[in-house]
Amino acid sequence: MHIMAAAAATPSLSANAASSSSALGTLRPDPGRILDLPAGFSYSVVSRAGDEMVDGLRVPQAHDGMAAFAAADGRVILVCNHELEKSRLEESAFDSDPALLPEFVRNNMYDAGNGVTPLTGGTTTTLFNPATGKTERQHLSLAGTENNCAGGKTPWGTWLSCEECFTSPGTAAGVHREKAHGYVFEVAAAAQGLANAQPIKALGRFEHEAAAVHAASGIVYLTEDQYHSLFYRFLPNVPGRLSAGGRLQALAVTEQASLRTHNWSSVADVRLGEELSVSWIDLDDVDSDTDDLRERGAKKGAAMFARGEGLCTGEDFLAFTCTIGGHARLGQVFTYLPSEFEGTAAEAQAPGKLVLTAEADQTSLLRNADNIVVSPWGDLVICEDTSSHCGLVGIDPNGVEYMLADNPYSGSELAGVCFSPDGQNLFVNIQYPGMTLAITGPWPAA
Repeated sequence: MHIMAAAAATPSLSANAASSSSALGTLRPDPGRILDLPAGFSYSVVSRAGDEMVDGLRVPQAHDGMAAFAAADGRVILVCNHELEKSRLEESAFDSDPALLPEFVRNNMYDAGNGVTPLTGGTTTTLFNPATGKTERQHLSLAGTENNCAGGKTPWGTWLSCEECFTSPGTAAGVHREKAHGYVFEVAAAAQGLANAQPIKALGRFEHEAAAVHAASGIVYLTEDQYHSLFYRFLPNVPGRLSAGGRLQALAVTEQASLRTHNWSSVADVRLGEELSVSWIDLDDVDSDTDDLRERGAKKGAAMFARGEGLCTGEDFLAFTCTIGGHARLGQVFTYLPSEFEGTAAEAQAPGKLVLTAEADQTSLLRNADNIVVSPWGDLVICEDTSSHCGLVGIDPNGVEYMLADNPYSGSELAGVCFSPDGQNLFVNIQYPGMTLAITGPWPAA
């Protein structure tokens, strides 16, 4: 699917009134009071906060960004972030007494909080068998990080787990930190133990949200959850080996330096469907102790976005969401079309393009777009993070929205949407109280 078709056929999400009707069928109330789905669809619970894992720890709360990887015999590996901040031991994988922290965790975690307030963010890894609908194994796979929100799957079998924070060593608000936070960490999907938590500092220190890898080049794209955020890319020195360093850059719109894409005023900053040529600005001091990377980038001409959130790749594009973009501040979807010479000196001859694909208003079905994925049949599927009950909203190539799922029960956002490698299972997280679901049913043909 060429996502620009959505903008061309339907210039705004506001063209589609809110409805419980779905292109997959009308949503039906869930007797289990977890998630409403169309007729013919069902879910199984893959992960639930508080359950015991094989390492003796418990599944943490706050399930967030996630990716699915192929395992043996049709099984699926899920690596899932847990967006726990500060030292919320009561919601974490650990006992409430820091003195009881297992040695194998203490030896591998990034920040043990001086043994007083170990940092509770990180990831879990789950082995799920779609044939039986059963979870066969779960373990903690990254520990001692903070606010692990979204991230991204890599073509080389790892998950990039992003910290959505910028905190420094020392004691603040009763939390002891040994190290700086605001980094990206890499977790091997196939590993059956804790990763040796090492930040990839070349990817920058800022309030990271999501990551996505352009498979052809190994370039990593990154979003940032700030009111005036940047859209980044990382040019690795060695594709597939991010720890070997590289250059961090920010997107700039050629036609207007330091363009704000927010569209908050009555006069739009960016028009729907318009292709904007881009260039990329090198960023300096990307591991600064001052949380000013985005301000420095904007002063050099980088474009700004209204809280960059979910990010995914399609066959020939990337799509990302801005959760408070648009005049109604109800969200935007942007598309980035890479240059055929992406990341090389020749890209100036055929620059990449930025397109505002969709923008929500009060009549839109989609509200406050967050995590996003391209479905096997070519539609976008987007998680909502809004003040009312949150759902999964699909957008087809003609720009038509539809409800795929709805959560009127817990008041929690949905997150981590992704498909199994064979496209038969859709996985999604209900952040609180903390749960991963596997959804199956009569999906459209690819």
